[in-house]
Amino acid sequence: MPYPDPFYPVVDSLAWVERLTRLGVGTIQLRAKDLDDSQALQIVTDALAITNGTQAKLVVNDYWRAAVVAGAKYLHLGQEDLADADLNAIREAGLSLGVSTHDEAELETALAAKPDYVALGPIFFTTLKSMRFEPQGIPKITEWKKRIGDIPLVAIGGIKFEHAAEIFAAGADSIAVVSDVTQNADPEARVRQWLGQSAEAA
Repeated sequence: MPYPDPFYPVVDSLAWVERLTRLGVGTIQLRAKDLDDSQALQIVTDALAITNGTQAKLVVNDYWRAAVVAGAKYLHLGQEDLADADLNAIREAGLSLGVSTHDEAELETALAAKPDYVALGPIFFTTLKSMRFEPQGIPKITEWKKRIGDIPLVAIGGIKFEHAAEIFAAGADSIAVVSDVTQNADPEARVRQWLGQSAEAA
């Protein structure tokens, strides 16, 4: 399977990690906010226990120290986290690294870290977190993909299943979604839709 998979849900709890793992999702990001070091290590360890031995690849957001200690294999850092992270320690631990980008300067910073994928967002308006960046729009996906070449490009931000075909066609390798799954009236059915679309895209 590619990494990250074409369908890349981002969730904030162990319950969601478990639900998505059971549904056969290949890449799951755990993004839990405002934890101290011991809480972070606990949730990462518990999430790895859920995904170990399954098809799911667990991506730890932000908590790189916990990811190293717990033996995670995948890490995602925002720009602020990237600035504070010890990239040598991350690489020595064998972690794959994904990095968020929102503008040209951030893309340069991300590429300097030699990431395993680059995320571009927000593609559309998103209500989930206050963004200091305007929506990027679909044409930016094509532009970014030309710039980064073989590095996988993840599109994120306000994306719904109905946009998937257009976003893959624009050059995205993967689509990260949050509310389209977690706030959906029938998350399981939505995940199955995404997994079907992803199989076509792959």
